Amino acid sequence: MGQLISFDRERAVRRPSPARPLPVPSPATGREPLWREVSGGVLRDERQRQGRTLADVAGRAGMSVQHLSEVERGRKEASSEMLAAAAGSLGLDLAELTRRCALTRAAAGATPAGPVRLAA
Repeated sequence: MGQLISFDRERAVRRPSPARPLPVPSPATGREPLWREVSGGVLRDERQRQGRTLADVAGRAGMSVQHLSEVERGRKEASSEMLAAAAGSLGLDLAELTRRCALTRAAAGATPAGPVRLAA
């Protein structure tokens, strides 16, 4: 019916995807990006720059692929331990992760939106 084609992972060329734009405050939402969105984007960008898979990074960090995926997409608030593990598996420490988050926010022109009000 069809022909079986083998895929050699060692020889495959991995192209990093372009960096995801940081969500910036819009007149419609009026909110600045959350820490989890910025840090997740930085982790994803570094993972893709290295040409690594979610499974590889998650395995080295000791977390599930699903959890790392949600952290990268800014859906889950990662603990400092989980951020350190994910960053460490990418060769980054927390100081470097924080520095990159700050640079990403500055490059996007993100500014504080004012006081935060939490629901009781």
